[in-house]
Amino acid sequence: MKKIGILTGGADCPGLNAVIRAVVYKGMQEGYVITGIKNGWQGLVDNDTRVLDTRAVSGILDRGGTILGTSRIDPFDNPEHAEKIAENYKRNGMDAVIAVGGEVTLGIASEFHKRGVLKVVGIPKSIDNALSGTDYAFGFDTAVQVATELIDRLHTTAESNHRIMVIEVMGQYTGWIAMEAGLAGGADIIIIPEYKTEIEKVCEAIKNRHRRGRSFSIVVVSEGAQVDMPCIYQESSEKRRFGSIGERLAKAIEDKTGYETRVSLLGYIQRGGAPTAFDRILATRFGVKAVELVTDGKFGKMVSYQNNRIRYCDIAEAVKQRKKVEADLVQISRVFTADQI
Repeated sequence: MKKIGILTGGADCPGLNAVIRAVVYKGMQEGYVITGIKNGWQGLVDNDTRVLDTRAVSGILDRGGTILGTSRIDPFDNPEHAEKIAENYKRNGMDAVIAVGGEVTLGIASEFHKRGVLKVVGIPKSIDNALSGTDYAFGFDTAVQVATELIDRLHTTAESNHRIMVIEVMGQYTGWIAMEAGLAGGADIIIIPEYKTEIEKVCEAIKNRHRRGRSFSIVVVSEGAQVDMPCIYQESSEKRRFGSIGERLAKAIEDKTGYETRVSLLGYIQRGGAPTAFDRILATRFGVKAVELVTDGKFGKMVSYQNNRIRYCDIAEAVKQRKKVEADLVQISRVFTADQI
């Protein structure tokens, strides 16, 4: 029988289960047996799989996370892992693997395709919305909604207590969440990794607001933003961890302005919970299209959303570079942010 394997790799986000559900329904309709690969690429290393049918995916459309589990392993770090993946792919009789993930997971998929080891189709997942080749990746809209709600809630307490509120959101290399949530939440200052920001200008803008009678300010900052200097991070034996730009920024603002400043780190809350309606529908459309690409023999491709239509592009092109926040969106933000920082 024809078989499609599906895995979810990298960090989790809302919408993964909607993709899995769509692949199962569409795949079975096309006559495929759907094999769920547990814990990302690790599942093919360990040959840890399970058959998925409509009963297995019943009721998961609105659930966050992934019923398959995930991991961040790169099998090319260990030649034996790459060999085991090739071996277990053949042993399970898979005709293709649908890899759901971000730039690392899809980069691995692209490399396996280039080497002729696996037939792969990619589905973009990124709450940072940093993947090229697609206008939106699922998970992003939910993260923006969560961040916007937090900004709305902090707006009232900031105004009531005459405080500066610094809100740190995810975005190590790109500032899509900060930009869109900041615009939607009426932030006074938005700081993103794409542009270096001077702390003196931030503080002067806040002082100017106070002179105009605005005794509070909302500052939204991406975790990877550069304020006066590259973002500080700590090295560990396992991975690179970014330092808290939010805490350092809040302290600098309070020290330089004398205004009471508080910080809220949204962190992993952005990854949890139920996906928005947009993400559920986008993930569903991605899943259906991915099966269609497998059926048509279009491997090495990634499903994408472009100009309000579901299309596809080369995985290699999609992971070649990160998609930066567009200049026109930055210009729009400067119409509303304090003193056009």
